[in-house]
Amino acid sequence: MQVTVDVIGEGSETVTVDDPDYGDLLAAVDLSPHEASVFVDGQPKPADGTVTEAEVEVVRLVRGG
Repeated sequence: MQVTVDVIGEGSETVTVDDPDYGDLLAAVDLSPHEASVFVDGQPKPADGTVTEAEVEVVRLVRGG
């Protein structure tokens, strides 16, 4: 499945993952559920939820310092 992951303020990337959950999408763009959250239509999604959308937004909650 191809999914466009839009990391707010950092750009978009299209990733290909088989039978993904939202945690898999975060891992595909080098993020973890501890530092970012996935949103679909403005609603947060759990890391273990099954992806059915072709596009998601990601908000980074933690950034290195």
